Amino acid sequence: MPQAIVRPREKNDLAEAATVLAAVHESDGYPVEGVEDPEGWLTPEGLLAAWVAEVDGHVVGHVAINRPQPGEEVARLWREKSGADNSQFAVLARLFVSSNARKGSVGKRLIDTAAAHARTSGLRLVLEVLTKDAAAIRLYERLGWKRIGETVHTFGGEQVDAICFVAPA
Repeated sequence: MPQAIVRPREKNDLAEAATVLAAVHESDGYPVEGVEDPEGWLTPEGLLAAWVAEVDGHVVGHVAINRPQPGEEVARLWREKSGADNSQFAVLARLFVSSNARKGSVGKRLIDTAAAHARTSGLRLVLEVLTKDAAAIRLYERLGWKRIGETVHTFGGEQVDAICFVAPA
């Protein structure tokens, strides 16, 4: 597979990113919510920045960073552990890579791009990952993210165990 290009997401990327998201949901069960309105899910309240990975002009991955939102457990946990306020950190979110692009370190490159942006903006990144997503947990740990606690992710009346991480300093 040719090397993926990671670049800022543009409005005209949303439809193709939504198609990739639907395929990832079908194969991996990620995300557990948002697939009924994927373009809306990719543009949440508090969005600070988003990037796509593309190969041969086609979107194969996505990542975003968001401002912490009310009721977001990873944000509450990080505020309690660090003493930081919401202006000092952001949430890495909406990370997915198509199954045919996963061998090319696309996920790592998307995370690295978001982390570099956060650092230049003076923000520390945190995230929540469902315990069922073992490959994602391994990736974050391999990249030096540290576990800061556990929580329960609630969606559509369901609850799923999740692990919260903070990016390396």
